[in-house]
Amino acid sequence: MIELRQLTKRYGRTVAVDDLSCTVEPGIVTGFLGPNGAGKSTTMRILLGLDAPSSGAALVGGRRYATIDRPLREVGALLDATAVHGGRTARNHLRILARTNRIPATAVDAALDRVGLAQVAGRRVGGFSLGMKQRLGIAAALLGDPAVLVLDEPVNGLDPDGVRWIRQLLRGLAAEGRTVLLSSHLMSEMQLTADRVIIIGRGRLLADTTVAELTDRYAGAVLVRTPRPAELAAVLTGAGATVAAQPDGQLGVTGLSESAIGDLAAEHHLPLHGVARRDASLEEAYLRLTAESVQYGTPPPAPAPAGAVAPSTGKDAR
Repeated sequence: MIELRQLTKRYGRTVAVDDLSCTVEPGIVTGFLGPNGAGKSTTMRILLGLDAPSSGAALVGGRRYATIDRPLREVGALLDATAVHGGRTARNHLRILARTNRIPATAVDAALDRVGLAQVAGRRVGGFSLGMKQRLGIAAALLGDPAVLVLDEPVNGLDPDGVRWIRQLLRGLAAEGRTVLLSSHLMSEMQLTADRVIIIGRGRLLADTTVAELTDRYAGAVLVRTPRPAELAAVLTGAGATVAAQPDGQLGVTGLSESAIGDLAAEHHLPLHGVARRDASLEEAYLRLTAESVQYGTPPPAPAPAGAVAPSTGKDAR
């Protein structure tokens, strides 16, 4: 288990992490989200003993990382896959880590095989692609068979097959009862992988909840399909709902639940061919939740002036 207790980190007048408290439970994948500059990297560096907090505590299994005798046996981490000695082979890179943490040498080849690098174990890391370095970093995180995993952008550089592999790996590790903390900016992938999310903005906690609860919180209208839309719209509007016709012929209804819509339609003998809530994606919920916390946002593009002509592509129209 990971615990953050009133964690605060200041750099001069800048507060990178501001009184952050939350718990990452074992047995599930927890996503750690926030805009650039939100304090995610600082929090993970403090958790792994790479930075000292200004106040508060970051604990793994009730202890500070610096007090753990053989940390790779308890905490596996990947913060920067490129931070490896390019002149070493993949196998030697892991052998050194194993030796310093008193991990059996047999674990090295097992870890390489698990991440799909067994055939390139003797190649120098400097010639690896980013995706291969990511796999090597994950192998290092798994080397000591730890109960806690902390991974920052683990799918960066992976192809679609690799992305699916890491998703299945992390969910499998959580199912074994391990604590898995995953940071990523890929919301679609996080929605497929994480069970819970911790979202921070400007160093402060914005949400600590399940993915399902967060998306439900920002769910959109109920979409209703009926062969008598005008009559049903009048009934629903009379009951206090807001009704808008959709391009595909459905009605978008806000202000009434699916069951209430069904009851009103039955009461007025109006047929329904479909009733479904339009769920918000994790990305939509995240963007709405963090809208006031973005420090480095980009303004929307300015509209083209009236009468402007689109630039030529240099190709003849066909």
